[in-house]
Amino acid sequence: MNTVFIAGHARLPSGMAAQSIYETLTITAEIDKKYGVIVTAGCTLATDHGKDFVKHLLRGHSLQDGIDKPVEMIKAHYLGKAGNALASALKDLYKQYESRKQI
Repeated sequence: MNTVFIAGHARLPSGMAAQSIYETLTITAEIDKKYGVIVTAGCTLATDHGKDFVKHLLRGHSLQDGIDKPVEMIKAHYLGKAGNALASALKDLYKQYESRKQI
């Protein structure tokens, strides 16, 4: 298998639909081992539309290029209450990716 599965987590703000189901927001990504490219991604937002939006926003980005661009894209294009939580979960995912590279 040429991919790895990594998850990043962050606290959800109060008053969100997803918070009644989950206490934290999770972004998961299947990442190509060689190039660090996000093959597909998912998250624990409440709506399918939100999940699809995040997946399309992240797909194709190489984590070898860092995380700043996808975080900026989340902040610029996702205007819901979970925007900061998504950015934090993405940073946590990147931290997990970087620690995996050390192994």
